[in-house]
Amino acid sequence: MPLVSAAMAGASGGELAARVTKAGGFGFIGTGYEDVSKLRNELALARTILKTPSPSPLKIGVGFLVWTLEKNPQAMELVTAALDERVKAVWLFAGNDLYRWVEFVRKYDAERGILADEERTLILVQVNSVEEALKAVEMKVDVISVQGIEAGGHGHSQALPLLTLLPTILRALPAPSPSFPPSTPTPVILAAGGLTHGSHLVSLLALGAHGIVIGTRFLLTPSSLYTPAQKSALAAAPSSASVRSFAFDAVRGTTGWPEGVDGRGLKNGIIKDEEEGVDIEERKRRYGESVKSGDVERMVTWAGASIGLVDRVEEVEDIVNEIHDEAVRSLQATAKLLEQ
Repeated sequence: MPLVSAAMAGASGGELAARVTKAGGFGFIGTGYEDVSKLRNELALARTILKTPSPSPLKIGVGFLVWTLEKNPQAMELVTAALDERVKAVWLFAGNDLYRWVEFVRKYDAERGILADEERTLILVQVNSVEEALKAVEMKVDVISVQGIEAGGHGHSQALPLLTLLPTILRALPAPSPSFPPSTPTPVILAAGGLTHGSHLVSLLALGAHGIVIGTRFLLTPSSLYTPAQKSALAAAPSSASVRSFAFDAVRGTTGWPEGVDGRGLKNGIIKDEEEGVDIEERKRRYGESVKSGDVERMVTWAGASIGLVDRVEEVEDIVNEIHDEAVRSLQATAKLLEQ
């Protein structure tokens, strides 16, 4: 099924990625601030769940925040750890030099004789604008994830809504080559941002996407790394509780994002403190205390604009099956409307 789980740092580990793939989608492990040993442990967990012995290819992906790679002396070791496990894909987002890491992955494959299209590592780049999409095409990436402003977690604060951004980018991309095999292949296009159900999948396929990315809904599974308190907060939240702000990163100290990038999460004491003009050091202290105590009042809980459509914790397999079944029903209902 054309369904991908987002690479959510701190939330999507090896279990979530593997269970999405096992259910018929494609799962990503999200890395952000973890070390190499942590990533290796998550990859080993995914192998166990998928019953894929090493060194067989591992049908999941690993996502990297490029700006953290640019600051990490272990960056090459971190990316190599994923590639050594023969993951099917890497996800690159938010950095000053994504091309460096595209070249790193391509060189890794070439040096090991991995050249066939069906065997090489797929490279996915997340974009928030036409300009970023065109750069991704220039880098000859395999997949572009078009992320609208509705998405939970990080993205550009000035991104267009997904239903406008996707067709705008599709219109700007070069047309596929008429030759066969194509001399200028175009990347697979995924749509992301505020998507939770099968009807969303159908609508984005109709707009021209090849598949969709879902993040927030997979946070509400036993397999996500979110705490029970965070999951309860997500289940109870209306969509109006999802807000964009850099205040979340300010209190965490994760401030190396490219200019214009902020995060969408549940509005709580973090936002209230900023609005009331509380000193940043005091805001950081309150955040730290909240994390220690497990109190979500000042804990960062990322959530997309559609969080109000999700109100309970469900198993990954049940979510994937429900999305599939609802998509089929939506297609059938739409076909009947067109026949009238």
